[in-house]
Amino acid sequence: MSGVKVGKEGATQPVSAFLQLLTWEEIKIHNGHGQGQEQWLVIDRKVYDVSKFSRQHPGGSRVISHYAGQDATDAFVAFHNDKSLVKKYLKSLLIGELAPDQPSFESNKKKSLLEDFRELRCTVEKMGLLRPNYTFFFLIFLHIMVLDAASCDPFVFQIQMGWFQHDLGHCSVFRKPKWNRLLQIVVISVLKGLPASWWNHLHNQHHAKPNCFRKDPDLNMHPLLFSLGKTLSVEVIRCSLWVLLALGAV
Repeated sequence: MSGVKVGKEGATQPVSAFLQLLTWEEIKIHNGHGQGQEQWLVIDRKVYDVSKFSRQHPGGSRVISHYAGQDATDAFVAFHNDKSLVKKYLKSLLIGELAPDQPSFESNKKKSLLEDFRELRCTVEKMGLLRPNYTFFFLIFLHIMVLDAASCDPFVFQIQMGWFQHDLGHCSVFRKPKWNRLLQIVVISVLKGLPASWWNHLHNQHHAKPNCFRKDPDLNMHPLLFSLGKTLSVEVIRCSLWVLLALGAV
């Protein structure tokens, strides 16, 4: 391929010789269902083939697979603290980039909504709202230990542990992820008796595709009485009927 590409205004821009210039139509068909089940995704206009890497993805294969054939820029920013380190691993997966005449995201996404979201996240980061408060979390952990030792209110104890391990699972307590993971194992696995990896696997999918039916486990695990959207799926109707039958039986 040529080492130069032409922009919208006719200006030439250098481009790596091996990179393909791709359109959204070409990318969308690589969603894990066709084209030999290949999975491509877009991050900052760069196109990556994650077909094999998805099985080795530390956050689980489904999280990354849910974005196959789509733009994953915002999810990539939200899920990775050390982005420069992660991008080093992405280099070997790079196969192309969006052609100059292609928008940075799919046509079914609203540009103003994406811009508002990114501006809000930038504002939140500048305000320091994502920085951990060590005193607060230390008191929370001490509070949980006191409840456990006293065994005075096991219900409150379980709820407090659940929310504390939730913050640890989000790597919100310590700056280094490994310390969050270690204490999360203590709280959810040792004290609650649940596997931390199981919870992280499901919860990562929830935040990757919140409230998306078939992709958000929080929706898939619970019967739905109704669904907001243009179409009502067979699964939603089936779950609703089961709930109505159960209520009738009671």
